[in-house]
Amino acid sequence: MGRIVFNMSVSLDGRVARPGGSLDWVAVDDEAHRLFNDDARAMSAFLMGRRMYELLQAYWPAADADPAAPEVIIDFARIWREKPKYVFSRTLESVDPTSTLMRDVRREDIERLKAAGDLSVGGPTLARALIELGLVDELLMYVNPVVLGAGLRYLPPVAGPLTLELRESRALTSGVLRLLYGVPG
Repeated sequence: MGRIVFNMSVSLDGRVARPGGSLDWVAVDDEAHRLFNDDARAMSAFLMGRRMYELLQAYWPAADADPAAPEVIIDFARIWREKPKYVFSRTLESVDPTSTLMRDVRREDIERLKAAGDLSVGGPTLARALIELGLVDELLMYVNPVVLGAGLRYLPPVAGPLTLELRESRALTSGVLRLLYGVPG
């Protein structure tokens, strides 16, 4: 049985995007990008909501077409194109050929995907739904040394307390902390 890992960059005050969705505050140097790539490469598929899918799909399919693109960008563009993606949306009409459109978050669908390997969750709304179903195994945060003051929260309120155990911590040269928390049990 695979793991479900909620993986996002987050500000010190618990935000994943500015109001309006901007991610211009995220510190992504080569060291962090190599870690992102390694995390993504280890996954069998990506699970994401509509906003996250649209944000990533707008850039990554052709990011390596730029002759000046650094190796970390080229590497992730290849990972993005090759990995299956499951997009949860009731409003999207279609998705790219490497993606599957899912209308609802249903336990049996997620458990079937999880049985095939590790899954990366992108997007706090989808992560909340999966946490409430008891399906998230790990939370992987790249904590950026910035306070945004407003914007989309890393986790919307959940139904009850979620006790976590620290499994890994690593300080990056950029000042970002990579924290991996496990959900016991």
